[in-house]
Amino acid sequence: MDLLDFTGEDMYFDQPLPAEVDALITAAAEHYGTETAEQSLMRAYFLAPEHLSVLVALYRFFYYRQRYAEALTVADRAIALVARELALDPDWRNLEAADLKRAASESMVLTRFLLLALKGAGFLLMRMEQPAAALERLEKAALVDDSDRLGLTDLLDWARRAATEAEIDRHGDNVHYIGR
Repeated sequence: MDLLDFTGEDMYFDQPLPAEVDALITAAAEHYGTETAEQSLMRAYFLAPEHLSVLVALYRFFYYRQRYAEALTVADRAIALVARELALDPDWRNLEAADLKRAASESMVLTRFLLLALKGAGFLLMRMEQPAAALERLEKAALVDDSDRLGLTDLLDWARRAATEAEIDRHGDNVHYIGR
C-alpha cells in the first residue's frame, strides 16, 4: 500500500471551519506565546471539538510549548475521532493491518492522518521518556508502511534501543556471556 497515494481526496484542512472557529485559530497564531493564544484555541476546541484542523492547531500549540502530556491527549483524541470516521475500533491497540488496509481503501487521507497521529504520539512519548509506550504506537503505525513512507524506521530504532536500555536499567544487566 502506497501511503503517499492520496490524490483526489480532500485533506483534513480542506474541510471548512465555522467562521468564529477560523477567527479563533487565526487569533491564536497572531498571539502565539501568550495566554490569549491558548484561550483562543481552547474556545475553538469547545466550538468544534471534532474538527481535525482544530485538533492539529491545539496539538501543535502544546507540542511547541513543550507541553507533551497535553499534546498526547490531543493526539489520542484525534486518533479516536479518525478511527470512528473510518469505522475502526477507536482503541488503536486493537487495530490490525487488515483493518488499516480496509480503511485506506475508504480514505487514504484519513488513514494516513491516523498513522501520522500514532507516529506523533510515539514521538511525544519518547520525549516524555516512555519508550515502551512509544514503541507500541510506532509499531502499530508501521503495520502497513512497507516502504517507510511515514519515516518511521529511525523512530522505531530509537524507541527499540531506548526501551531495551530502560528494561536493562530496570532489571539490571542479566546478560550472561558464554565463554570468557
